[in-house]
Amino acid sequence: MTDTEAREERVLEAVHERRELVNDAIPEELPIVEPKRLYEASRYLLDAGGKRLRPTVSLLVAEALAATEPLPGDYRSFPTLVDGKEIDMMAAAVSVEVIQSFTLIHDDIMDDDDLRRDAAAYDLETAILAGDTLYSKAFEIMLDTNAPAERTVRALDVLASTCTHICEGQALYVAFETRDDVLPDEYLDMVEQKTAVLYGASACLPAILMGADDETVDALYGYGIDIGRGFQIQDDVLDLTVPSETLGKQRGSDLVENKQTLLTLHAREHGVDVESLVETDSVEAVTEAEIDEAVARLQEAGSIDYARQTAAELVESGKSRLEVLPENESRDLLESLADYLIERGY
Repeated sequence: MTDTEAREERVLEAVHERRELVNDAIPEELPIVEPKRLYEASRYLLDAGGKRLRPTVSLLVAEALAATEPLPGDYRSFPTLVDGKEIDMMAAAVSVEVIQSFTLIHDDIMDDDDLRRDAAAYDLETAILAGDTLYSKAFEIMLDTNAPAERTVRALDVLASTCTHICEGQALYVAFETRDDVLPDEYLDMVEQKTAVLYGASACLPAILMGADDETVDALYGYGIDIGRGFQIQDDVLDLTVPSETLGKQRGSDLVENKQTLLTLHAREHGVDVESLVETDSVEAVTEAEIDEAVARLQEAGSIDYARQTAAELVESGKSRLEVLPENESRDLLESLADYLIERGY
């Protein structure tokens, strides 16, 4: 087994172990009560699974800050840094994942898609209410960490501003669909708000709740922002370069749907007629040959290498911010997780 394979196996095991703990905690924090249809819809995406990457980041940061052994028993009784009092770190991790599910539901509503993974599960009205319920429940759950009042208020402020940024990023994403003059810096700003801010919150919230200093909080937020932006850019690359059967969707679907990505923005700046890269306007009808030709043109323009390099630089920047943490296995896992996201984001 190569070093890369060993690192990947270690990361996957770390994510799996914490994912299972988060999965067990979700029904405790968000039980199905009356009206049952509302709460069943609210739990639908959460129960469907997912990688739980964001709560995994939160739990790893908490472990690294406290310098505990990885998977230190009960996250519900987690030590703080300054007064030794115990807080419920699992509640904070679940709160982050609940916000993630809220954004997925609202993305589907805006995209006029069927509720994710089940075409006939819930009607639009129920989906809207489910998303709104998840949004409000995330704040209720964050209130239950038992952290001191001033830290709780600061954590809620971060969570609220994160949700605002996500909405702003989504609005920019929609606006970009009608523009052909979007600049790479504008795209990076959109990605930061739409995607990366939740990684930033995931990384800094444990530090806030545990009483870390501002330098540590800011550095961890920067870690999340950098790896979140890098992950999204790499995801755009993988949409073109990974076989459809591995992706679980049609390769090149972003091109077919004329979505703005860092690759297409770079290509347009270098004289490529992006709109003509794929003439078929249906994801179901596009051929692999069309995608292959489009990818070849993007490679000739240097756009794929540019996107990969940008993503790699962002991840390295994020990893460098972890120097504020004590050297321990959980910090190493945060670094390896960043590498894994950029190498195998799909």
